[in-house]
Amino acid sequence: QVQLVESGGGLVQAGGSLRLSCAASGRIFNINAMAWYRQAPGKERELVARISNIGATNYADSVKGRFTISRDNGKNWMYLQMNSLKPEDTAVYYCNVEGTYRSYDYWGQGTQVTVSS
Repeated sequence: QVQLVESGGGLVQAGGSLRLSCAASGRIFNINAMAWYRQAPGKERELVARISNIGATNYADSVKGRFTISRDNGKNWMYLQMNSLKPEDTAVYYCNVEGTYRSYDYWGQGTQVTVSS
């Protein structure tokens, strides 16, 4: 059974940085893409960043130039480097791993990121 665990969240001041990590219980094969989502109170869950199996990346307009997604397929780890954090970045951040041909879709339980003014 595959389990994803996020870490690295916490409380930071505006302008600060955090690096989120997502680790799997074991190696995951046939990965199509990995992604980070977030959900703020009273808001819909939104895609923050995504990286495909060939390294192509996509970012939400609100985080472009500030966040960077990366992966380590050998370890089945994924990272989100967040710089120049703003209060509006406050949310629960979730990692997601999707398999090729929709063979699976794994989710972590989330990590809280709080950015103070």
